[in-house]
Amino acid sequence: MASASPQPPSEPVRGSHYFDAHPTVASAEEEATLHLPDLSLRFRTDRGVFGHGGVDPGTKFLLLESTEVPGRGNLLDLGCGYGPIAVALGRRAPGASVVAVDINERARALCAANAEANGAPNVRVYGPDEVPEDLRFAAMWSNPPIRIGKPALHTMLSRWLPRVETGGVAWLVVHKHLGSDSMAAWLNEQGFATSRLASRHGYRILRVEGRS
Repeated sequence: MASASPQPPSEPVRGSHYFDAHPTVASAEEEATLHLPDLSLRFRTDRGVFGHGGVDPGTKFLLLESTEVPGRGNLLDLGCGYGPIAVALGRRAPGASVVAVDINERARALCAANAEANGAPNVRVYGPDEVPEDLRFAAMWSNPPIRIGKPALHTMLSRWLPRVETGGVAWLVVHKHLGSDSMAAWLNEQGFATSRLASRHGYRILRVEGRS
């Protein structure tokens, strides 16, 4: 998916969405690679999962810019897909526990397999309702599923952001054409101090401070 001027994520495959719990589109696995200054990773991807066939440019931008990774504690990848963020976090912080969450069962299976294949045994994969309610996170990363719609997206963020510990940070990547600026304004209205860390090709990295 690399390009001189990356575009916003394309529409999902007709008949299936990456935010479906049980994708119905036929499986067609492909490989994707992710090259970062400190890591080179290889992933299995599949149809019906976000980023099928290549690492989303927003995801790569997020991993390039949000390099403040706590070495201990629980780290959350919300909407993990096939696992590029979770696996990179697991490799960057082997002493931490990475909690990878996705509603999509196909994505979860791929994330678990990719973590094992890339030497990240500290990645644990869950469905949203499987994560213990008392678990808190030192930091959170997300390329959030914008296409679920604003009400559902706000509900999701309202559920998970309060679980970031005081003093912790959530890092979000959102394209400007998909509402990054309005999301930042909404987060600030909810009491989460939010600022823009970086911007490139229309993608914004939002830094969201854990609420005390």
